[in-house]
Amino acid sequence: MEPVAQVEGRAIPFGLKNVDTDVIIPAKWLKTITRDGLGKGAFETIRSDPGNIFDSAEYAGAPILIAGDNFGCGSSREHAAWALLDLGIKAVIAPSFSDIFSGNAFKNGILTVVLPQEAIDRLMEVAQTDPVHIDLESQTVTTPFQDRFTFEIDPFRKHCLMNGLDEVGLTLAQGAAITAYENEARAAMPWLAQGEKAA
Repeated sequence: MEPVAQVEGRAIPFGLKNVDTDVIIPAKWLKTITRDGLGKGAFETIRSDPGNIFDSAEYAGAPILIAGDNFGCGSSREHAAWALLDLGIKAVIAPSFSDIFSGNAFKNGILTVVLPQEAIDRLMEVAQTDPVHIDLESQTVTTPFQDRFTFEIDPFRKHCLMNGLDEVGLTLAQGAAITAYENEARAAMPWLAQGEKAA
């Protein structure tokens, strides 16, 4: 997982409320055995309309999505986070998120930022013409117009995102301690090691 310390660039001013995971990535895309290419199916029903915001050249490659309340509700499909990543989204700003989506986003390295509706309204306005900057270290969202919004984040999630640690990475970081424990356990309880092949 890539570390996330800062996310800066154009933000897609989406703003729609109650966007469920079936809107983010329709069920027909769940048959894939790889994460690659899911960005093509992201927001497929919305993108079927000509002139939609997701296919606008103005927002091509935008790393930030500004959404409405209750983003990511519905099913628990992790494909929603995968599709956003494949679309190039590294952070989503909204007034609230579904708990399951928020957890899936975090586990896949997407920063979810909760801000009040007034801040969302202002960012939607700025995003029409200018970039937005998110700094995870200072937990702020800023604009070129001196707007500064602070957000809360669980300290553990912040640590993991800033250091690019997923569940596997967290386990590997404890490799020395795990090895030491296993060696002590073998010495204290040799019968547990019976049948193990020598490394």
